[in-house]
Amino acid sequence: MLQFMTIEGQSTRRPRAREAGITVGVLPTGPLNSITDVAGVAVGHTTLIRGENVRTGVTAILPHSGNLFREKVPGAVFIGNAFGKLTGSTQVNELGEIETPIMLTSTLNVPRVADATIDYMLALPGNENVQSINPLVGETNDGYLNDIRGRHVGRDEVFAAIKSARGGPVEEGAIGAGTGTVAFSFKGGIGTSSRKLPASLGGYTVGVLVQSNFGGILTINGAPVGRELGKYYLKEELSPKNLTSSNTGDGSIIIVVATDAPIDHRNLQRLAARSMMGLARTGAAGSNGSGDYAIAFSTTPELRIPSTANSRTARSNVALLSNDAMSPLFLAVIEATEEAIYNSLFRATTTTGRGHTVEALPIDRALEILKRHNVLGEVPKR
Repeated sequence: MLQFMTIEGQSTRRPRAREAGITVGVLPTGPLNSITDVAGVAVGHTTLIRGENVRTGVTAILPHSGNLFREKVPGAVFIGNAFGKLTGSTQVNELGEIETPIMLTSTLNVPRVADATIDYMLALPGNENVQSINPLVGETNDGYLNDIRGRHVGRDEVFAAIKSARGGPVEEGAIGAGTGTVAFSFKGGIGTSSRKLPASLGGYTVGVLVQSNFGGILTINGAPVGRELGKYYLKEELSPKNLTSSNTGDGSIIIVVATDAPIDHRNLQRLAARSMMGLARTGAAGSNGSGDYAIAFSTTPELRIPSTANSRTARSNVALLSNDAMSPLFLAVIEATEEAIYNSLFRATTTTGRGHTVEALPIDRALEILKRHNVLGEVPKR
């Protein structure tokens, strides 16, 4: 059974961070405050909830609606800590190109998702003679709540996620690849946010989507929320009897960054690197066992690389942003990453699996802490 969860199914219970009065940074968001504010980007999920032990899924991010192999997008991968299994990253950084949907899933499902993504790409019209595909598949480990050894995500689930990908509002929380994840000892998941630069700085949009599954000391707008809630890394003395993800700070995060700014691989990698600053703002511990990766791409149509042309030919007539022009985009990705992580926590719901229950972040208590530290604004009017 495939269970597809909807925005409407969660919206009345769990607000997004900004809906609760949390304003992150100084830049305005896009209309949806989502990665899909970058025109052409689409997101799809397949969520698997079966019996008492299966809590997993897969998420697909499509940079554009065409054949990605025939119209590759400039891309880059930045590694914050490499305790992870990001398939396809070396070719992306060697060639500066992304040629498949970006797929997120559970750790041991990476080979299965990669194989199914290859099947999907090979079957597209125009790819009949293709003999090499570089699937880009990221992961975090959902084994605390999910039967990870069962490797339940397969071809049907991958095809469903890709084919269901749409623009517009993005489902967040315990959905898709975030179904079984845990962040800061609370229920983590999928979160997204965006920032739009003013016209005087180009009017470009930066969108971020995260799969949060890491540890640390939750900090929201500078307030020590995790500490005051009594759940945080190193609260308890470490010993062989209590080594869990809650007190070791272990876990991972995949950060996907989209922009419509005309930038190439080199500056996309710089943009991806700045997302780690947004991650740090949330109180991440960056532990030995944390796989922290950022994947960035540009949707500028003129920068797409035809499969029959080399990069020099494809980009010869495109005016790329200068290094100096990157600074506002750097701030945009920092703010959007921070807020996307908060949204992954705010939208997630309490989840039980494999005999464990992970509670959702208690929003009311968190907001009380933010009020006490004078970092909570007014709840937006609807």
